[in-house]
Amino acid sequence: MRVGVFLIAAGYPGTEPGRVLSDTVEAVVAAEEAGFDDAWIAEHHFMPYGVCPSAATLAAVALGRTRRITVGTAVSVLSTQHPIALAEQAAMLHHLSGGRFRLGVGRGGPWAELEVLGTGLDRFERGFPESLDLLCAALSKDRVAADGEFFRFREVDMVPSARLRPVVACTSDGTAALAAERGLPMLLGMHVGDEEKARMLRAYGDGGGHVAAVVAHVADSTEQAVREVKEWMPRWLEPGLAGYVPVDGRPRQIRDAREYTDFLTRVHPVGDPAHCAETMLRTARTTGLDHLILMVEAAGPAATVPTVRRLGRDVLPLLR
Repeated sequence: MRVGVFLIAAGYPGTEPGRVLSDTVEAVVAAEEAGFDDAWIAEHHFMPYGVCPSAATLAAVALGRTRRITVGTAVSVLSTQHPIALAEQAAMLHHLSGGRFRLGVGRGGPWAELEVLGTGLDRFERGFPESLDLLCAALSKDRVAADGEFFRFREVDMVPSARLRPVVACTSDGTAALAAERGLPMLLGMHVGDEEKARMLRAYGDGGGHVAAVVAHVADSTEQAVREVKEWMPRWLEPGLAGYVPVDGRPRQIRDAREYTDFLTRVHPVGDPAHCAETMLRTARTTGLDHLILMVEAAGPAATVPTVRRLGRDVLPLLR
């Protein structure tokens, strides 16, 4: 099993965003030292849920601080940027890191950044397939041109060029079908349990390389681990989930933070070392997944790096 960490750069109340970003890099360094295979960094705009607006930029800093671990984006929001620009950044990071960079992309949501960054609601609602195809072309060819609804330009050289296969965040059947049609691996979210992950993988069909995010926290006992997550996680989720502002004023239902936390502690590896390992192995058996990334910020900012270290010391050996 391949095991990584997943870092949202969670903006807990009272934390300064610049410190959160630097602590996120330190968590990647700790993950390398603890024996994890990879580290994945999330991207969000204008909200406390996650304070990193450029996952590729933070990945570049983390790659510069490490020597072995793979660093990826989970995800770069494709609806808010030009696919060619993102492909150029990915190619640079691929070459400068010696091949240690992984690009994960997602459709994003109908949020305010579509207005602020100028891409517009249509890019979210209709433009993701075209954006994804152009990105894949730019990461598989030396020259690329476009003549679509959203992108039109003459043929240009991709300099530098790179051969990369992006991972696609899939939170809906439509996006999963899109990834399957293109033979791209899926990134499945922590908001669903094993059965839903297994269903999406069955619908995808043949193909591998999929990645799934889960919440992970380890303590001396399962009761202690659950208590610590239930104490801290709602403090972040309540303002964080409220920070998603629709660009067009459409109504949205905000998930109850405490109910969501309770769900996460029941289905994910939150517990003593043996419980964490068995939960991850159960996920692997139920779904067929062999690559999990562990969201390690659930017990508050001060606990993130210690959680990474203890998972590496006490849980990874049980898996391997």
